[in-house]
Amino acid sequence: MGKVVMYSSVSVDGFIADEKDQPGPLFDWLTSGTVPLDESGALKVSQTSHDYTRRYWDGIGATIVGRHVFDLTDGWDGTPPGGIDHVVVVTHRPAPEGWNPAAPFHFADGIEAAVAKAQQFAGDRTVEVAAGDVGGQVLAAGLVDEVRMDVVPVVFGAGKRYFGTVDAQHLLADPDAVIQGNRVLHLRYQVRR
Repeated sequence: MGKVVMYSSVSVDGFIADEKDQPGPLFDWLTSGTVPLDESGALKVSQTSHDYTRRYWDGIGATIVGRHVFDLTDGWDGTPPGGIDHVVVVTHRPAPEGWNPAAPFHFADGIEAAVAKAQQFAGDRTVEVAAGDVGGQVLAAGLVDEVRMDVVPVVFGAGKRYFGTVDAQHLLADPDAVIQGNRVLHLRYQVRR
């Protein structure tokens, strides 16, 4: 099985969205450089960010998101973002009316079921868990191996927390990656067991 990694861009004060559920400048780093990060050419980052991020993105076999993110993005119109092969949506509700059953989106009732399903799809590749409430729940359940953050130089003051509503202490190892890009600091921590 591949690693389970909790990931997102995050403000310096620990938020993945502002109080209006908007990411604001959290993704500005994705257009702050000259090196294309994807085939579209719309995302351009520094060479350092490209080397770090592209290697990570290429290793993702499945992504887990909550129903809130799925609804906010309108299910990415049935096409997983960033070339991801499968998206597992944690939800207690059924797929939306008229949802294409052939789309590579899978619905799971609970985080344990979502992680198990994502691991089946990912095999030895990475299972990415979106930060926020679902990511915090997966961390609290002891199912996260690694925490990755793209820390952006902005302070929101309030909003959606990176770790969601986690209210217990979780120890991480010292960072094993601290990489400065344009308008972003990439951090990677292993979760201590």
